[in-house]
Amino acid sequence: MDVTITGRRIQVTDSFREQVAKKMAELDSRVDKVIRAEVQAQAEPRGSGEAVRVEITLIGKGPVVRAEALAEDKSQAFDEAFDHLKTRLRKAQDRRRTHRNLRRVGFVEQTGEAAPVLARPEPTVAVKKVGGLEIQGDGPMVVREKLFWSTPLTLAQALDEMELVGHDFFLYVDADTSLPSVVYRRKAYDYGVIHLKVTE
Repeated sequence: MDVTITGRRIQVTDSFREQVAKKMAELDSRVDKVIRAEVQAQAEPRGSGEAVRVEITLIGKGPVVRAEALAEDKSQAFDEAFDHLKTRLRKAQDRRRTHRNLRRVGFVEQTGEAAPVLARPEPTVAVKKVGGLEIQGDGPMVVREKLFWSTPLTLAQALDEMELVGHDFFLYVDADTSLPSVVYRRKAYDYGVIHLKVTE
């Protein structure tokens, strides 16, 4: 597994790199088909001081698996994110045991490049274009645009992939109807699904 470590507004030390390498090597022996792991540490303002957000993303032949955590220092944030990642993977494995129609553990096919994320504009810029929109001034709108490659999925597979990325919703193309669809988490352990039928 290739591991990429990056820092935004924070220095990535050798000791942090060693900590990440040791933990990811432990994970490598437990998870099949992971090609690349991306670990990003980012300093964020928090009250009167700063905190560090660490995001871990596993990419390979199947669904993307992601976990993140926020803590006072990057080592603590990484440990918490890594624990979330292991929990997410364990839940996915348990779910596969109870749902025989789900496919084997794997990860959605990705391009070799990271998904494009539009950079934040400099504070001096009065007009910015994001995702085809022109935004005047500093307005409250914050937009992040990403592009993902995927294949049509069944509802059960979409639920599985939603759990792996830890989101409350998941956008996919339904394998049975070929319709754009969204599965989402409702109260308790219930889920909902919305299919979009395009009209002329």
